[in-house]
Amino acid sequence: MPGLMMHRELSIPAILDYAAEVTPGLRITSARVEGDLHSYTIAEARGRIRRLASALRAEGFGPGDRIATLAWNGYRHFELYYAIAGIGAVCHTINPRLFPEQIAWIMNHAKDQALFFDTTFTSLVQDLHPQMPEGIKLYSLSDDQVTEGATPYEKLIAESEELPFWTEVPEGTAACMCYTSGTTGDPKAALYSHRSTILHALSTALAAPDSFGQGRCVMPVVPLFHVNAWGLPYTAPLTGTDIVFPGPKLDGPSVCALMEKTGVTASWGVPTVWQGLLEEMRRTGRKPARLEVLYIGGSALAQAMIRSFDGFGVRALHAWGMTEMSPIGTVTRPTPADDPEARIAEATPQGKRTFGVELKIVDEDGRRLPHDDQATGELLVRGHGVIAAYYDAPAASAKAFDTEGWFRTGDVARISPEGQLTIVDRTKDLIKSGGEWISSIDLENAAIACEGVAMAAAVAVPHPRWDERPLLAVIRAPGSEVAAATILEAMAARMPKWQLPDDVVFVETIPLTATGKISKKDLRMQLKDYYQN
Repeated sequence: MPGLMMHRELSIPAILDYAAEVTPGLRITSARVEGDLHSYTIAEARGRIRRLASALRAEGFGPGDRIATLAWNGYRHFELYYAIAGIGAVCHTINPRLFPEQIAWIMNHAKDQALFFDTTFTSLVQDLHPQMPEGIKLYSLSDDQVTEGATPYEKLIAESEELPFWTEVPEGTAACMCYTSGTTGDPKAALYSHRSTILHALSTALAAPDSFGQGRCVMPVVPLFHVNAWGLPYTAPLTGTDIVFPGPKLDGPSVCALMEKTGVTASWGVPTVWQGLLEEMRRTGRKPARLEVLYIGGSALAQAMIRSFDGFGVRALHAWGMTEMSPIGTVTRPTPADDPEARIAEATPQGKRTFGVELKIVDEDGRRLPHDDQATGELLVRGHGVIAAYYDAPAASAKAFDTEGWFRTGDVARISPEGQLTIVDRTKDLIKSGGEWISSIDLENAAIACEGVAMAAAVAVPHPRWDERPLLAVIRAPGSEVAAATILEAMAARMPKWQLPDDVVFVETIPLTATGKISKKDLRMQLKDYYQN
């Protein structure tokens, strides 16, 4: 028996309309590439977005067209998110940190018909233009700066009237496209729908109430070009939360100063950014005045860093997910606790699943393993925000799912009876020494806990006797002269002796991926002959 209820298609522009009508004073503040701060209300943003949508239609774009962006976190990028969805087109965000040949490959694979770019990327765009899809239209995100072959963004808006109505499309229509960073093989594209995007935004709001709501202010440090900034451009307006976009400057002093000036209460990003923020807080001896919580994703955060933030009165919590999951899958659910160690222990795992996400772990034969916080296995997921296939990649899609249709994450994990997820490692980053598995994450967390260690990465390196052994690369903290023996001694208090790396390599830098994660692939290549010499 069908229910007798109205059916309204879920639509991304409905978020904008709702926010502009219910919380019209919601503010969006951006650190611009021009060097100043821009601030306006969501109601003012909607007027500009409606004019931009009208301009896009006049330029010949419509449902299904792929419109690419190459831009930092700012109000113009935010406007493109909604205007592109508002005409039924697909917003394809491109990571500018990828190699130029990867960007060109992605744009051609996506069949992009337009590119909007921040002026900081002008030379990159000009160099890549001959390799872009034929006939692509270029638009510079600027007031009136003239870039050869590109139309200034503000000119589009100034010459357009507000769009009287959004393009109505079925809720399953594609709205956003985001490519994986391509650590193995060519990058692969997740194609999000209006429906999946809105359900993901609602699920995130329910899972992390300490970040959202009127009177709160969230800063997405995670880029708008990476998995839709974890959905924050949708969750924040939906919940009446002020937004601060940090622009291109993500160093510790810049982030800290912007948080202080704009009253940020919550911020989401990867550990490499938070390391810089923590160093600045240590230097000044204080936190940004209103900052309460940081959500960390991309890689696990060491207990030592969680403890350091806790000492400043800032809760550092985990969020876990993937590009293929929209991306949030689990979030730490903090409970009030007076004991600092209880708070730190609670924040160490990757959290519990959000509404609509299901988790399971399986052994090598695909058999389900118990959620007893002991068994470890490959983590698989399914849910309304999880891809059903990669865009135009049938071979990769065929390998990505089990026989029941669950997506293979490539993570090794355990799950507690209460649903607490702990990521043990990536399947390709586990170290198998003498037939026994060693977690690179456990090694890194033990190393970071040692005073004088700023950053650590553990990788498997070929070994003549044990097949492979762990090797630890370490960046010392500023002013530190900590020795390898000291680090190994500190790690020995936390881990069995056979799991400890045979040596520590001190380095100036550790390679990162285009999304700010440690690039284990590149590090393994750099150190592959270490134990052979």
